[in-house]
Amino acid sequence: MGENVKVAVRVRPFNEREKNCNATCIIEMNGNSTLIKDPNNPTQKPRQFTFDHSYWSHDGFKTLENGYLEAEGKKYSDQKMVFNDLGQGVLDNAWKGYNCCLFAYGQTGSGKSYSIVGYGANKGIVPIVCEELFKGIETKKEKADKSKEEEFQVSISMMEIYNEQVRDLLNAKGFKVKGGLKIREHPDKGFYAQSLIKVPVKSYEDINGRINEGTRNRTIASTKMNATSSRAHTIVSITFAQKGLNDAGKNMTKTSIINLVDLAGSERVDSSGATGDRLKEGTMINQSLSSLGNCIKALADLSAHKKTLVPYRNSKLTMLLKNALGGNSKTIMIAAISPADINFDETLSTLRYADRAKSIKTKAVVNESPTDKLIRELKEENARLMEELEKSKQGGGGITETATIMQGFTEAEVEQMKHDLMMQLKQNEDEMDAVKKTWEQRLSEANAANKEKLEQERQKQEEIKVTPHFWNLNEDPALTGIVVHFAKKGVSRIGNDKAKVVPEIVLSGLSIQAEHAVVSNDRNCVKLTVQPGAKTLVNGKETVGEVELHHNDRIMFGSKHLFVFHHPQDLAKHKQKPEIVTPVTYDQAQKEIAANSGFDMQHGPGKSKEELLLQEDLIEIVPMVSEVNAMSEELKKNVRFQIALISPKARGLKNGHTEVMIIMKNIENENEFLWNKDKFLNRRYLMQEMYQDFVEGDKDWDREKEMDPFWEPPDTEIVVGNAHIYLQPLGYQIELEETVWITDYRGNEQGHLRVEIYPCRKDGSELPDEDFVDDPKDLIGKEAHYKLKIPYGRGLPVRIAKSCCKFQFYIENAKSETKEISGTRNPEYCYERIIHFNPVTQKLIDYLATEMLVIQVAGRQKEGGTQRVGRAKQKTSATSKSSNSEENDEDKYKLMVDLNTERKKVEKLQQRLHKLHDVIQTAKEEKRETLYIKEVEDILHSGNSLVKFRAVGRIVGMNEVAKKKGDGRTTSAACSLQ
Repeated sequence: MGENVKVAVRVRPFNEREKNCNATCIIEMNGNSTLIKDPNNPTQKPRQFTFDHSYWSHDGFKTLENGYLEAEGKKYSDQKMVFNDLGQGVLDNAWKGYNCCLFAYGQTGSGKSYSIVGYGANKGIVPIVCEELFKGIETKKEKADKSKEEEFQVSISMMEIYNEQVRDLLNAKGFKVKGGLKIREHPDKGFYAQSLIKVPVKSYEDINGRINEGTRNRTIASTKMNATSSRAHTIVSITFAQKGLNDAGKNMTKTSIINLVDLAGSERVDSSGATGDRLKEGTMINQSLSSLGNCIKALADLSAHKKTLVPYRNSKLTMLLKNALGGNSKTIMIAAISPADINFDETLSTLRYADRAKSIKTKAVVNESPTDKLIRELKEENARLMEELEKSKQGGGGITETATIMQGFTEAEVEQMKHDLMMQLKQNEDEMDAVKKTWEQRLSEANAANKEKLEQERQKQEEIKVTPHFWNLNEDPALTGIVVHFAKKGVSRIGNDKAKVVPEIVLSGLSIQAEHAVVSNDRNCVKLTVQPGAKTLVNGKETVGEVELHHNDRIMFGSKHLFVFHHPQDLAKHKQKPEIVTPVTYDQAQKEIAANSGFDMQHGPGKSKEELLLQEDLIEIVPMVSEVNAMSEELKKNVRFQIALISPKARGLKNGHTEVMIIMKNIENENEFLWNKDKFLNRRYLMQEMYQDFVEGDKDWDREKEMDPFWEPPDTEIVVGNAHIYLQPLGYQIELEETVWITDYRGNEQGHLRVEIYPCRKDGSELPDEDFVDDPKDLIGKEAHYKLKIPYGRGLPVRIAKSCCKFQFYIENAKSETKEISGTRNPEYCYERIIHFNPVTQKLIDYLATEMLVIQVAGRQKEGGTQRVGRAKQKTSATSKSSNSEENDEDKYKLMVDLNTERKKVEKLQQRLHKLHDVIQTAKEEKRETLYIKEVEDILHSGNSLVKFRAVGRIVGMNEVAKKKGDGRTTSAACSLQ
């Protein structure tokens, strides 16, 4: 009978970033239920999820003298509660011989490591399980029946999966294996990493030392490879074997494998790059988490009795976790979540992921079998491998060309398969030796091999207390403080491993020169001398020459090595200074670098949440831009990257927040491309992959242009700039005829655009002047039609080979664009369109009164590029025009439009007044003429002939006047009188 995966959710306190952003809590917990509120829809009912455990660790605790966080009430869940609920079960099952798996899931910084590992007095599940395991072993040994010859064996392995490569963290040489360790499948054991080292341990201190060793290897390697820790999965496996005689006197071995899995940050799952990018992230980096999600979905469907195939083979991670997910294991998942409203999307995604996982069933069995059987199985496996090896040979040794072609493999591939088979044979032989050897023999060998490392570590810990040194800062707190370099008395050189004389402090990676800098320590006065051209920042500022270092100074060597300087004597002298005593964090150091790059990183009561979130984006992006520039320089790609802060107006929006974007500039031809953050992240990972191939000496590291992440086709469409037109006059049925500047994201003019909009009839014919309205509300409920023309653009940048205009007139209308014009800086767009509204609504009236029509001028650059000329002003800064400057410009333009509208309204009113005056005059004349005719008729009806004769003469004169005026009615009236 299967057993469901046990799922727990834990919410942490606000971190420093969230506090700075004035975040609000969106999580509630009641019993086993977790509720999440949508900050964008406060009236919406919170979404509810139910798990095996919902741990509230957000507030309601106090800090004891030893640093332990203890609950003040019943609501808070401390580390002891989490261990009792989850860790104790892992420990009990390990003693019974079951495989166990504990994996942590959640976005980066959500508190996964705190639950799994903990810190200080707040020990997590792993250290407590290990401590209790060894305590249990000691207790068992004391009470053991000597006749049963019981033996307890514990060993540890540690691996990392990054970019679909498996690396052994306990074997520094394993990082040099191209492509990482191979994943093999055993018919009984399932998937495993070939040649992964398993180290025997005798205490928790041994385990902790090995984990620290693996973490150090991981940190150093990540700096060399530019690997991002939040993109890597770490698996620590503890193998616990119990050997002895059973009641029948037979040698038995009961084995439990405890897998502790720290998954990569879940917020990265959907970061597959910008929509429409010609290159997609090499799926490798995201493949593991995506595949894990697909496996969990498929396993959930299987539990619901739906037929489906579980895609374990789609990634290295899911292959290695096959047993944990749906096989022989008792599995626990801890989903760590942030309580902050700014992380709503990631938190909701994590809860959904965990909700799906709880329906998965596993079938754990006790792993117990005769010891002799284990040896026999290994021998059988070796025989099978030897047979495969022989089949790959021809004529007792070589491989013929014919055989190679028939098999469909190249000679190199066949040689690789033979090598893999030999490695597997050796590993099986080692396992047989391990089974045959006593535990004391294996432990003694491991201790002998590790004795020198342990002594070095002990000496280092003692030296740290008294010697000035550098300790590393990392975005992952678990990797911070792991790497230490001493500033010993005398001179210590800093450089890479290519230096003629190996330096005392060896750094590898981007922008590190063979002879980079020198550290001198003269009677505890420590000075740093930076060599010319060696990229080095001290406290965020570029440094050249000599500078004295003080406690807590921040130093960046190259583009990746970020350290804090620790000076014990300096610290002792200035304990009263907060800047000396306060620990430095990675975020603080990056914030300092961003501030010295010209960005506003100040916090204060006047800062909005959007501005604070922008600062968080900069803390993330600034080091990345430095990194890709260093890669471009080393790979000779001739492109530079800069950060641009793009305001909503520059993006064609009235409202919104300033967005971080990246300019990629071709140094050779001056062509520029503006990438959004997603596209930049996408390309960065591809650049890292290319750079790693280069570092590893891969002959095919360079890509064809179409696959090169540093290259963008010149005909990629870019935004030349935007033209903004206020529509206020249209509300009064007054025409718009304007020539407006096209401004880019910097606020620089890139040419101008002619725009004409006329109120018209439905068929596009001209609207009479009298259709002008005093109040736009008079149009509500009626029809309105406007003819929009974009006749031409003028003075576009020389580098633009083709251009077109794109716009959306009113939000409910479809987007429109002109035809693309090529071969000129002065394009004739000749665009015309009639826009219909029937009926006119208040919403439309408001739009015309307050909104701008934003016409985006899009273009494609010339193949060869060219220097920018014309009115575009060159700027050294990559940031956009300040928001205050933009607001001032916009206010001036709006005032001008208001004045122009009022002027035209006055003109229209004057025209209407003149027409009214003419109508009144005509009416007066018609009234006079009517009275005159009546007078004549009266005379004609009189009997006086003389009077009649005079009347006829007057009628003839009146008739002539009528003819001149063109008044047919009056003329006919006069004729009738005649």
